[in-house]
Amino acid sequence: MSQDPVVVPGVSRRPLTALDLIRVVVLLAALITFALWGFGSWPLPWNIVVGIGAPVVTLLVWALFLSPRAVLHLHPFLRALVELLIYVAVTLAWWSLGYAWMGLAFAVVAVTAGVIAGRRTLA
Repeated sequence: MSQDPVVVPGVSRRPLTALDLIRVVVLLAALITFALWGFGSWPLPWNIVVGIGAPVVTLLVWALFLSPRAVLHLHPFLRALVELLIYVAVTLAWWSLGYAWMGLAFAVVAVTAGVIAGRRTLA
């Protein structure tokens, strides 16, 4: 007797790829960066507000516009623009913390992963 996978009508998922994992790591790096930036760059009590608020807002924007099951579906150009704005903000956060090379490295990895993923969705 063979073990066939359970098939649920109306549900189709594509297999997880290395690019998907890289994009998850980029999102986690963005959230951690915003938390570090918020807690490290602002005086008390604003460091608590920004250190918690910036990652939460980023995660909310991602869930609304960029996630695979986004609540609001955008034109691919606008979706790429929102994603790019998040990457620019993370890069600027690294620069303001005094780690310009870390910001540039993040930007290169994030934009490359975003471009490859965007090209795959358009194909």
